[in-house]
Amino acid sequence: MDRLEGLEQTTTLNNGVKMPKLGLGVWKTDNKSAKESVKTAIKKGYHLIDTAKQYGNETGVGEGIKEALAETGMNRKDLFITTKLFNGDQGYESTINALEGTLKRLDLTYLDLYLVHWPVDGKYIDTWKAMEELYRQGKIRAIGVSNFDNDRLQDLLNHADIVPAVNQMETNPINQEKGILEFNNHAGIQLEAWSPLGGGEALSNPEVNKIAEKHNKSAAQVILRWDWQRGFVTIPKSSHEARIIQNSDIFDFELSEAEMDAINQLDKGKRSLWYENFAWHGGEYVDEVDHWDDSPKNYKD
Repeated sequence: MDRLEGLEQTTTLNNGVKMPKLGLGVWKTDNKSAKESVKTAIKKGYHLIDTAKQYGNETGVGEGIKEALAETGMNRKDLFITTKLFNGDQGYESTINALEGTLKRLDLTYLDLYLVHWPVDGKYIDTWKAMEELYRQGKIRAIGVSNFDNDRLQDLLNHADIVPAVNQMETNPINQEKGILEFNNHAGIQLEAWSPLGGGEALSNPEVNKIAEKHNKSAAQVILRWDWQRGFVTIPKSSHEARIIQNSDIFDFELSEAEMDAINQLDKGKRSLWYENFAWHGGEYVDEVDHWDDSPKNYKD
Protein backbone atom coordinates (compact mmCIF):
# COMPACT_ATOMS: atom_id res chain seq x y z
CA MET A 1 0.00 0.00 0.00
CA ASP A 2 1.40 3.42 -0.89
CA ARG A 3 1.23 6.55 1.23
CA LEU A 4 -1.84 8.09 -0.39
CA GLU A 5 -3.75 4.82 -0.28
CA GLY A 6 -2.93 4.52 3.40
CA LEU A 7 -4.27 7.98 4.13
CA GLU A 8 -7.56 6.92 2.55
CA GLN A 9 -7.98 4.07 5.05
CA THR A 10 -10.78 4.49 7.58
CA THR A 11 -12.24 2.89 10.67
CA THR A 12 -16.01 2.65 11.08
CA LEU A 13 -17.28 4.32 14.24
CA ASN A 14 -20.13 2.90 16.30
CA ASN A 15 -22.70 5.05 14.48
CA GLY A 16 -21.53 3.94 11.03
CA VAL A 17 -19.48 7.06 10.23
CA LYS A 18 -16.13 6.32 8.59
CA MET A 19 -13.15 8.11 10.17
CA PRO A 20 -9.64 8.28 8.68
CA LYS A 21 -7.10 6.37 10.78
CA LEU A 22 -4.21 8.84 10.39
CA GLY A 23 -4.44 12.62 10.51
CA LEU A 24 -2.83 15.88 11.57
CA GLY A 25 -2.93 17.43 15.04
CA VAL A 26 -2.27 21.15 15.70
CA TRP A 27 -1.86 21.49 19.49
CA LYS A 28 0.56 24.29 20.54
CA THR A 29 0.44 25.80 17.05
CA ASP A 30 -0.42 29.45 16.36
CA ASN A 31 -2.93 30.43 13.68
CA LYS A 32 -0.40 31.16 10.95
CA SER A 33 1.44 27.87 11.48
CA ALA A 34 -1.82 25.94 11.83
CA LYS A 35 -3.08 27.38 8.56
CA GLU A 36 0.05 26.37 6.68
CA SER A 37 0.26 22.92 8.31
CA VAL A 38 -3.36 22.14 7.54
CA LYS A 39 -3.08 23.35 3.97
CA THR A 40 0.09 21.33 3.42
CA ALA A 41 -1.35 18.19 5.00
CA ILE A 42 -4.51 18.26 2.89
CA LYS A 43 -2.53 18.90 -0.28
CA LYS A 44 -0.29 15.93 0.62
CA GLY A 45 -3.23 13.56 1.02
CA TYR A 46 -4.42 13.90 4.61
CA HIS A 47 -8.18 13.87 5.25
CA LEU A 48 -8.34 14.04 9.08
CA ILE A 49 -7.59 17.34 10.84
CA ASP A 50 -7.84 17.69 14.65
CA THR A 51 -8.00 20.96 16.59
CA ALA A 52 -9.73 22.43 19.67
CA LYS A 53 -11.09 25.77 20.81
CA GLN A 54 -8.61 25.67 23.70
CA TYR A 55 -5.72 25.64 21.21
CA GLY A 56 -6.66 29.13 20.05
CA ASN A 57 -6.11 28.20 16.40
CA GLU A 58 -9.52 27.22 15.02
CA THR A 59 -9.44 30.34 12.81
CA GLY A 60 -6.11 29.34 11.27
CA VAL A 61 -7.27 25.78 10.79
CA GLY A 62 -10.38 27.02 9.01
CA GLU A 63 -8.32 29.22 6.70
CA GLY A 64 -6.03 26.29 5.90
CA ILE A 65 -9.00 24.08 5.07
CA LYS A 66 -10.57 26.72 2.82
CA GLU A 67 -7.36 27.40 0.90
CA ALA A 68 -6.53 23.71 0.51
CA LEU A 69 -9.97 22.91 -0.87
CA ALA A 70 -9.68 25.77 -3.34
CA GLU A 71 -6.21 24.71 -4.49
CA THR A 72 -6.94 20.99 -4.75
CA GLY A 73 -10.50 21.03 -6.03
CA MET A 74 -11.51 18.72 -3.20
CA ASN A 75 -14.90 19.01 -1.51
CA ARG A 76 -15.65 19.57 2.16
CA LYS A 77 -17.09 16.05 2.35
CA ASP A 78 -13.64 14.68 1.47
CA LEU A 79 -12.34 15.87 4.85
CA PHE A 80 -12.95 14.76 8.43
CA ILE A 81 -12.71 17.72 10.81
CA THR A 82 -12.53 17.25 14.58
CA THR A 83 -12.58 19.94 17.26
CA LYS A 84 -13.24 19.94 20.98
CA LEU A 85 -15.57 21.72 23.37
CA PHE A 86 -13.73 24.27 25.53
CA ASN A 87 -13.75 23.35 29.22
CA GLY A 88 -15.08 26.78 30.14
CA ASP A 89 -18.09 26.20 27.89
CA GLN A 90 -19.22 23.01 29.63
CA GLY A 91 -22.79 22.73 30.92
CA TYR A 92 -25.97 22.22 28.87
CA GLU A 93 -26.86 25.66 27.52
CA SER A 94 -23.28 26.86 27.15
CA THR A 95 -22.40 23.73 25.17
CA ILE A 96 -25.33 24.31 22.83
CA ASN A 97 -24.24 27.92 22.32
CA ALA A 98 -20.52 27.19 21.94
CA LEU A 99 -20.86 25.19 18.73
CA GLU A 100 -21.87 28.20 16.65
CA GLY A 101 -18.72 30.09 17.62
CA THR A 102 -16.56 27.11 16.72
CA LEU A 103 -18.26 26.67 13.35
CA LYS A 104 -17.82 30.38 12.64
CA ARG A 105 -14.10 30.30 13.43
CA LEU A 106 -13.60 27.19 11.32
CA ASP A 107 -15.84 28.63 8.57
CA LEU A 108 -17.74 25.33 8.40
CA THR A 109 -21.42 24.40 8.45
CA TYR A 110 -20.95 21.11 10.31
CA LEU A 111 -18.35 19.05 12.19
CA ASP A 112 -17.43 15.45 11.54
CA LEU A 113 -16.50 14.86 15.19
CA TYR A 114 -16.99 17.00 18.30
CA LEU A 115 -15.28 15.92 21.51
CA VAL A 116 -15.73 16.90 25.16
CA HIS A 117 -12.14 18.04 25.70
CA TRP A 118 -11.84 17.12 29.39
CA PRO A 119 -14.34 15.66 31.89
CA VAL A 120 -14.94 18.74 34.04
CA ASP A 121 -16.32 17.29 37.25
CA GLY A 122 -19.91 18.24 37.98
CA LYS A 123 -20.56 19.32 34.40
CA TYR A 124 -19.70 16.57 31.97
CA ILE A 125 -23.08 14.76 32.22
CA ASP A 126 -25.06 17.91 31.31
CA THR A 127 -22.45 18.66 28.67
CA TRP A 128 -22.96 15.23 27.13
CA LYS A 129 -26.74 15.70 27.04
CA ALA A 130 -26.15 18.87 25.02
CA MET A 131 -23.74 17.04 22.70
CA GLU A 132 -26.42 14.43 22.10
CA GLU A 133 -28.90 17.17 21.19
CA LEU A 134 -26.47 18.79 18.74
CA TYR A 135 -25.90 15.38 17.18
CA ARG A 136 -29.65 14.83 16.79
CA GLN A 137 -29.90 18.23 15.10
CA GLY A 138 -27.44 17.03 12.45
CA LYS A 139 -24.78 19.65 13.18
CA ILE A 140 -22.23 16.97 14.10
CA ARG A 141 -21.72 13.62 12.37
CA ALA A 142 -20.28 11.95 15.48
CA ILE A 143 -19.72 12.88 19.13
CA GLY A 144 -17.12 11.66 21.55
CA VAL A 145 -14.92 12.44 24.52
CA SER A 146 -11.28 13.11 25.28
CA ASN A 147 -9.21 12.31 28.38
CA PHE A 148 -11.94 10.24 30.06
CA ASP A 149 -10.64 7.60 32.44
CA ASN A 150 -12.70 4.47 33.02
CA ASP A 151 -14.53 5.75 36.12
CA ARG A 152 -15.68 8.94 34.43
CA LEU A 153 -16.49 7.15 31.20
CA GLN A 154 -18.61 4.58 33.03
CA ASP A 155 -20.41 7.42 34.84
CA LEU A 156 -21.09 9.06 31.49
CA LEU A 157 -22.39 5.80 30.00
CA ASN A 158 -24.73 5.37 32.97
CA HIS A 159 -26.45 8.63 31.97
CA ALA A 160 -26.01 8.63 28.20
CA ASP A 161 -28.50 7.86 25.44
CA ILE A 162 -25.70 7.81 22.86
CA VAL A 163 -22.43 5.94 23.42
CA PRO A 164 -19.41 8.13 22.56
CA ALA A 165 -17.94 7.24 19.20
CA VAL A 166 -14.35 8.14 20.19
CA ASN A 167 -12.23 8.58 23.31
CA GLN A 168 -9.10 10.57 22.50
CA MET A 169 -6.33 9.81 25.00
CA GLU A 170 -2.65 10.51 25.44
CA THR A 171 -1.41 7.19 24.09
CA ASN A 172 2.13 6.25 23.06
CA PRO A 173 4.75 3.57 23.79
CA ILE A 174 5.55 4.90 27.28
CA ASN A 175 1.89 5.58 28.18
CA GLN A 176 -0.22 2.86 26.61
CA GLU A 177 -3.43 3.16 28.69
CA LYS A 178 -4.09 -0.57 28.37
CA GLY A 179 -6.95 -0.54 30.86
CA ILE A 180 -8.67 2.33 29.10
CA LEU A 181 -8.16 0.65 25.72
CA GLU A 182 -9.75 -2.55 27.03
CA PHE A 183 -12.73 -0.63 28.46
CA ASN A 184 -13.19 1.34 25.22
CA ASN A 185 -13.04 -1.79 23.08
CA HIS A 186 -15.65 -3.49 25.26
CA ALA A 187 -17.95 -0.46 24.97
CA GLY A 188 -17.47 -0.10 21.20
CA ILE A 189 -15.61 3.22 21.50
CA GLN A 190 -12.73 3.99 19.12
CA LEU A 191 -9.49 4.98 20.85
CA GLU A 192 -7.68 7.93 19.25
CA ALA A 193 -4.11 8.74 20.27
CA TRP A 194 -2.96 12.26 21.02
CA SER A 195 0.76 12.81 21.61
CA PRO A 196 1.26 9.49 19.80
CA LEU A 197 5.04 9.83 19.54
CA GLY A 198 5.53 10.21 23.28
CA GLY A 199 8.17 12.92 23.05
CA GLY A 200 11.91 12.39 23.33
CA GLU A 201 11.81 9.41 25.66
CA ALA A 202 9.92 7.19 23.22
CA LEU A 203 11.69 8.49 20.11
CA SER A 204 15.14 7.88 21.61
CA ASN A 205 14.32 4.46 23.02
CA PRO A 206 16.98 1.93 21.92
CA GLU A 207 14.43 -0.80 21.13
CA VAL A 208 12.37 1.52 18.95
CA ASN A 209 15.49 2.69 17.13
CA LYS A 210 16.72 -0.87 16.63
CA ILE A 211 13.43 -1.72 14.94
CA ALA A 212 13.58 1.48 12.89
CA GLU A 213 17.06 0.67 11.62
CA LYS A 214 15.94 -2.79 10.55
CA HIS A 215 13.11 -1.37 8.46
CA ASN A 216 15.07 1.67 7.24
CA LYS A 217 12.49 3.93 8.86
CA SER A 218 12.56 6.65 11.52
CA ALA A 219 11.62 6.02 15.16
CA ALA A 220 8.51 8.16 14.61
CA GLN A 221 7.44 6.04 11.65
CA VAL A 222 7.85 2.85 13.69
CA ILE A 223 5.71 4.24 16.52
CA LEU A 224 3.00 5.41 14.13
CA ARG A 225 3.03 2.00 12.44
CA TRP A 226 2.66 0.40 15.89
CA ASP A 227 -0.40 2.63 16.46
CA TRP A 228 -1.76 1.63 13.07
CA GLN A 229 -1.40 -2.09 13.66
CA ARG A 230 -3.05 -1.79 17.08
CA GLY A 231 -6.12 -0.21 15.47
CA PHE A 232 -5.79 3.30 16.90
CA VAL A 233 -6.69 6.50 15.13
CA THR A 234 -3.64 8.73 15.48
CA ILE A 235 -2.94 12.44 14.92
CA PRO A 236 0.78 13.33 15.01
CA LYS A 237 1.53 17.04 14.99
CA SER A 238 4.04 18.72 12.70
CA SER A 239 4.52 22.16 11.17
CA HIS A 240 7.08 20.99 8.60
CA GLU A 241 6.15 19.68 5.16
CA ALA A 242 8.84 17.01 5.11
CA ARG A 243 7.77 15.66 8.51
CA ILE A 244 4.09 15.77 7.57
CA ILE A 245 4.90 13.58 4.58
CA GLN A 246 7.24 11.33 6.57
CA ASN A 247 4.64 10.74 9.30
CA SER A 248 2.29 9.32 6.68
CA ASP A 249 4.91 7.16 4.99
CA ILE A 250 4.17 4.11 7.14
CA PHE A 251 2.26 1.82 4.80
CA ASP A 252 5.10 0.08 2.95
CA PHE A 253 6.31 -2.01 5.90
CA GLU A 254 4.86 -4.10 8.70
CA LEU A 255 6.03 -4.77 12.24
CA SER A 256 6.35 -8.41 13.20
CA GLU A 257 4.55 -9.86 16.21
CA ALA A 258 7.86 -9.86 18.09
CA GLU A 259 8.50 -6.20 17.23
CA MET A 260 4.98 -5.22 18.29
CA ASP A 261 5.48 -7.07 21.57
CA ALA A 262 8.84 -5.37 22.15
CA ILE A 263 7.16 -1.95 21.92
CA ASN A 264 4.26 -3.18 24.06
CA GLN A 265 6.80 -3.85 26.83
CA LEU A 266 7.88 -0.18 26.97
CA ASP A 267 4.77 0.99 28.83
CA LYS A 268 5.52 3.06 31.97
CA GLY A 269 2.08 4.61 32.43
CA LYS A 270 3.85 7.96 32.17
CA ARG A 271 1.31 10.70 31.38
CA SER A 272 2.32 14.26 30.60
CA LEU A 273 -1.07 15.73 31.58
CA TRP A 274 -3.85 14.47 33.80
CA TYR A 275 -6.79 15.77 35.84
CA GLU A 276 -4.82 16.88 38.89
CA ASN A 277 -2.75 19.20 36.68
CA PHE A 278 -5.69 21.45 35.89
CA ALA A 279 -6.90 24.48 37.79
CA TRP A 280 -10.43 23.14 38.36
CA HIS A 281 -8.78 20.34 40.32
CA GLY A 282 -6.39 22.71 42.11
CA GLY A 283 -3.51 22.25 39.69
CA GLU A 284 -1.32 24.44 37.52
CA TYR A 285 -3.15 24.53 34.17
CA VAL A 286 -5.73 27.30 33.98
CA ASP A 287 -8.93 26.73 32.04
CA GLU A 288 -8.51 29.38 29.34
CA VAL A 289 -8.04 29.57 25.60
CA ASP A 290 -4.41 29.79 24.47
CA HIS A 291 -4.33 33.10 22.58
CA TRP A 292 -1.60 33.74 20.05
CA ASP A 293 -0.33 37.11 18.85
CA ASP A 294 -1.91 36.35 15.47
CA SER A 295 -5.24 35.22 16.92
CA PRO A 296 -8.38 37.30 16.34
CA LYS A 297 -10.02 37.96 19.68
CA ASN A 298 -13.24 36.21 18.71
CA TYR A 299 -13.45 33.54 21.39
CA LYS A 300 -16.29 35.12 23.35
CA ASP A 301 -19.07 32.97 21.91
